Amino acid sequence: MLNSSSESLTEWARFFLEPKNTTHRQYEALRAYFVENVSSREAARRFGYTEGSFRVLAHQFRQNPNRQFFVPPAKGPHTAPKKDKIRNKVIELRKQNLSIYDISDLLATEGHKISPVSVSYILKEEGFARLPRRRDDERPPCTRPIAGAVADVRQLDLSPRRIHTKFGGLFLFVPFIAAIPLDEILDEIGFPGSKMVPAGHAIRSLLALKLFGSARHSHVMSYVLDEGLALFAGLNVIPKRAFHAEYSCRVDPRSYPRLMRRWFDAMANQGLDQGGSFDLDFHTIPFHGENALVEKHYVSKRSRKQKGILAFVAQDASTRVFCYGNADVRKEDQNDEILNFVDYWKKRTGHLPEELIFDSKLTTYANLNRLNRQGVDFMTLRRRSKKMLQQVRSEPLSAWRRIQLEGVSRKYKTPRILDSKIMLKDYEGPIRQIVITDLGHEDPTFLLTNQMNRSARKLIQRYAERMIIENNIADGIDFFHMDALSSTVAMKVNLDLQLTLMASSLYRLLASKLGNRYHKAKSRHIFRDFIDATATLVITQKAIMVRFQKRACNPFLIAADYENLDIPVPWLAGKRLQFVFG
Repeated sequence: MLNSSSESLTEWARFFLEPKNTTHRQYEALRAYFVENVSSREAARRFGYTEGSFRVLAHQFRQNPNRQFFVPPAKGPHTAPKKDKIRNKVIELRKQNLSIYDISDLLATEGHKISPVSVSYILKEEGFARLPRRRDDERPPCTRPIAGAVADVRQLDLSPRRIHTKFGGLFLFVPFIAAIPLDEILDEIGFPGSKMVPAGHAIRSLLALKLFGSARHSHVMSYVLDEGLALFAGLNVIPKRAFHAEYSCRVDPRSYPRLMRRWFDAMANQGLDQGGSFDLDFHTIPFHGENALVEKHYVSKRSRKQKGILAFVAQDASTRVFCYGNADVRKEDQNDEILNFVDYWKKRTGHLPEELIFDSKLTTYANLNRLNRQGVDFMTLRRRSKKMLQQVRSEPLSAWRRIQLEGVSRKYKTPRILDSKIMLKDYEGPIRQIVITDLGHEDPTFLLTNQMNRSARKLIQRYAERMIIENNIADGIDFFHMDALSSTVAMKVNLDLQLTLMASSLYRLLASKLGNRYHKAKSRHIFRDFIDATATLVITQKAIMVRFQKRACNPFLIAADYENLDIPVPWLAGKRLQFVFG
């Protein structure tokens, strides 16, 4: 404060010379020092600072001269006449157990147009909690959708008739599923079921939605009257969203690895090849709730950390099938997940994976050493440091050699490499490091591998193919909706990821059967050309005939011998499935 005994200061002068607000006092002190050329000692004495603290204040101002001392006044109206006018009416209607949408609609009929969001703000300001879920008889009378029947396998009607369905394309997967004893597998593993909806029927109903690329499982409510979708699952009607949410919570998480192993064994028996080289990656499934138990993980799509579920996925490099997934990865365990995959693969196939490809953040050097001791080949990237970059740039030009990449679709096909053996902390013995430049990046890339004899050109080409898994993860997010956690259906991530693996393998199996250009096609492409097709289901005494209308891609299905298929479907009373193409 101003240390003055003068009593001649007016009230207005005292406001400036004896400021009570801290920010105002800092402003006046700095102004006296920089504008009035008062010494720092005098400015400190005048406004009640020590000399040292004032010097710090002046230094901070020099570092940030654009500091805001004055808050600009908020523009626009400071009142809400429209909301205030009907506030009492909103409160009165809420006391009648009406929702924000009911209140908004009712006020609109009285000439007061106000959005449900504005109604919610008023109620929040007045201290009202959210309205609990109401029964239909507690809601205001209005037009409502037709209520579907209750799902019950005992009510399945297979009497002769015709059914027009939007989901005709789903029946192209039935030959693959029928060849798998899915009901027996689920019963052995311990998946929950009931007399009304056995485990196999529940999983097939969920799998149908995943195969059809439903963005939210709650969209099933739009399909409850489609008999074709229910017939695919073997039920009279498809279960409602409440059943799906409840079912996913009943499944024991320990059941998923066993189902995954049995499912992919069955896929292999049907001709889905399995290779020895695998691309591994983590994917964060964003979570937008307030659950304190959900950890924060890095989301590459948003380049930031946020709450989410960390999922580990492995893709077979030769078939592009997701062959392993785990959505129960915690931060403290994520470095060891690669070892869990190796153990899983050995239990399933009896031998270790031949090669693993992953990025620098997937595991530690100590785990690389464990992989090397087990005899598993790997390739990964090494994180760059300033010291590493300085060492590389100090290497003479004669130490580098240029190579020619083949079979890669990229602009930079002649990179320069520096091939050497180095020692790493927590890694026993030498490890091969290939420094790659002239790839279109500003800084060189550091590739680590324990494959000492393989040519550098082949190693670099193989790692470049790893980018495919990132594209396929994007396909999974886009088509199979791996990121759809925010939904009216509280679907457990474990079950959703398991369904994604199953659906992905079925799409790849269909792609291999179709051949031609579809062998490497993405799931969305196959869905657009074949699965998204209406059909007429003709049920007879002994068969179910799927009759497709004339479509441009039907010749591919005929060439894949679908026209001659005649197989029994166990969950449809053994009726034989046949296809007819218009």
